[in-house]
Amino acid sequence: MPHLKIDYTANIEAETDMGALCKVLARTLVELEDGQGRTVFPFDGTRVLACPAPHHAVADGEHDKAFVYLNLRIAPGRGAALLKHVGETLLAVVTAHFAPLRARRPLRLTLHIDEGTPLYEGKLS
Repeated sequence: MPHLKIDYTANIEAETDMGALCKVLARTLVELEDGQGRTVFPFDGTRVLACPAPHHAVADGEHDKAFVYLNLRIAPGRGAALLKHVGETLLAVVTAHFAPLRARRPLRLTLHIDEGTPLYEGKLS
């Protein structure tokens, strides 16, 4: 971990480069440092993926409304101040990416960070 999943309404697909956003967010995650200059997250465990939702309703259901939901899943062990820094850093990157789109149409952005130990975790490399 971390695993960052981005769900978004498919009506913005032609107006933004989600692949570029995934790359910049992955780079941001692996470059984040704590107060002592140590990286926050492991390089090899970092994953970012984006999934469009072709069927959606936002607010009144009008087609021009759009939504981007980011969920960062991380293992426990980091303090609240560090997680706030992580969240603010990621949200700044996302806000900058979507600034041109938000200038043209309604777009809601939400970021959640979930911390927890999986009940089961199988891995293959």
